[in-house]
Amino acid sequence: MVKAVMLALAASFCTATSSVCQRLGAATAPGGERLSPKLLLYLVRQPIWVAGIASMILGFIFQVAALHYGDLALVQPILATELLFVFAYMAIIGTRRVARHDWLAAAAMAAGLGVFLFTASPSGGHLHAQAASWWFAGISAIGLTVLATVIAFTPMRRGTSPSPARKAATLGVATGISWGFVAAVIKELSSHTNAGLGIFLTWSPYALVGVGAASMLLSAHAFQAGPLAASQPGFTIVDPLVASLLGVFIFEEHLQLAPLAVIVEAAALGALVAGVVAISRSQLVQGQTHEDEAGLRPMPAALDVRDAAG
Repeated sequence: MVKAVMLALAASFCTATSSVCQRLGAATAPGGERLSPKLLLYLVRQPIWVAGIASMILGFIFQVAALHYGDLALVQPILATELLFVFAYMAIIGTRRVARHDWLAAAAMAAGLGVFLFTASPSGGHLHAQAASWWFAGISAIGLTVLATVIAFTPMRRGTSPSPARKAATLGVATGISWGFVAAVIKELSSHTNAGLGIFLTWSPYALVGVGAASMLLSAHAFQAGPLAASQPGFTIVDPLVASLLGVFIFEEHLQLAPLAVIVEAAALGALVAGVVAISRSQLVQGQTHEDEAGLRPMPAALDVRDAAG
């Protein structure tokens, strides 16, 4: 159990590091007015962004190792601490001071997600899902992702551009939905690992490549669009929630629905929503100026003495 906890924390730290590095790499990218694969071509030439991808892969390895020593119900909630690691990075290298209410909001989101996943503890289910279920899930996930992406690039008022904070947050949600669907595809793919080369006769590896590439593009634009405090909740929260819902509706996994469990789950979701509302009103999200829209300094070693003193 101790090994599982330590490995899960290492995975959470690596994914948080990945988010920070990708944000630092994408913040100075040109364009961003529309969704374009050219952004990825720019980012692959940025060492800090490449380091972020390497950290993400390392985090995935730690997560797999953690699941080897512990159950999903133990490991998955610990991964929610990623949000706190991100805020710790922002407190050290950010352009703005992380206030106490920002920490409380981040803690509420992480704790709410962790408690919900631990209490609901999805289990059972089937290795494969019916084609009709996949079609419904795929169309729903793609539809919601496209809708969120369109909203992100659509101005609320004619003649004005979407705010960086709203754009980053909405693209973060779109990315979270997409990565949640990727998690379901990975589960389907894992059930064919004993088939050898026959795995390439199934649809799952091709869906994984296609949806994974689209998810990478969305995440890059989310990191580019605005402050990390706006996009990160979508990555950290929406992804596991969508994956859990797909597990229930596609693979027929079972959630804990005893009366006490439902009360705890509802309270956890309430804390999660409260945290999201609080962080959406934070200066970390809404108070960005043109000079510090990145939410993090381009050079991590540099510290803003003025903000640190404030």
